Amino acid sequence: MVPSVIIILCFVALHSAADVCNWTGSGFAAGTDPRLVLQVRLRCTHGSVRWVYPGQALRVVLEPNLSTTQSSTICIQPYPSFEGASAFIERAGELQLLVTGSEEPQRKVFCFQTDGEHRPAIYLQTNPQRESSWRRRTVGFRYELTGNRRVAPSLGCSGLQTSCRPCNDTELLLAICNSDFVVRGHIKNVSHDLQRQISRVEVSAVKVYWQRGGVFEQLRDPSGLSPSWRGNIYTLLQCRVKPGDGEFLFTGCEHFGEAWLGCAPRYKDFLSLYHNALRAHRNSCDFPLN
Repeated sequence: MVPSVIIILCFVALHSAADVCNWTGSGFAAGTDPRLVLQVRLRCTHGSVRWVYPGQALRVVLEPNLSTTQSSTICIQPYPSFEGASAFIERAGELQLLVTGSEEPQRKVFCFQTDGEHRPAIYLQTNPQRESSWRRRTVGFRYELTGNRRVAPSLGCSGLQTSCRPCNDTELLLAICNSDFVVRGHIKNVSHDLQRQISRVEVSAVKVYWQRGGVFEQLRDPSGLSPSWRGNIYTLLQCRVKPGDGEFLFTGCEHFGEAWLGCAPRYKDFLSLYHNALRAHRNSCDFPLN
């Protein structure tokens, strides 16, 4: 376990080669002074960081224009060339290790919660290259920030269920309209990844109403009478998801090609809610029940 370290370095702000969502830059800007830390500020809820010829350290501050200062969840997916680098999160002036290149982070997603009103910062550190063996190298990551569904409804699809509570009626009626995926099916298995702090829910779906990507794949049925789909849905480990019997309606967001759980009521409970909403003209959209 790498201990936390206190930040006592000099920062050099960078503004070139960056838009409000993405940054691409070179470690040459810091020269050879190991005390200098390059600093980048990004103002989107998702984007990427690409550091070419990385120097000693890079500090990425995320300043999205959200309507709330409450806690949010940030997920990063390191690029395959992350070997020799480490990513930290900054909390109250201290750095806490999130992922190292030695952990083979390819295709993995690492998430953490922010500290309320403090702007989230990701600290990227690499092993400096010797001048005699200097070669082109790129490290970096993709990032996504999702707000708490309770306090940031303007984000639409809520993605990670940071509050770990069931959706209320209003949230569910919105979720069936705004989610990246809406499927009806059963839970086949639940497994947990302690390193990533996530749980994986294996779903056997009898109906895919829609999906933004191809997370749920249709299984071949020679008879064609009972089509079915299979897919995995992820959620935070702290939500303590357990297997359950019966049929559910799963909604949520897609992040980095993975489906993340939003609302998941039992299908019979959803039907009752939706029919009541139709009678009271409270439905946010028309949902295909058949």
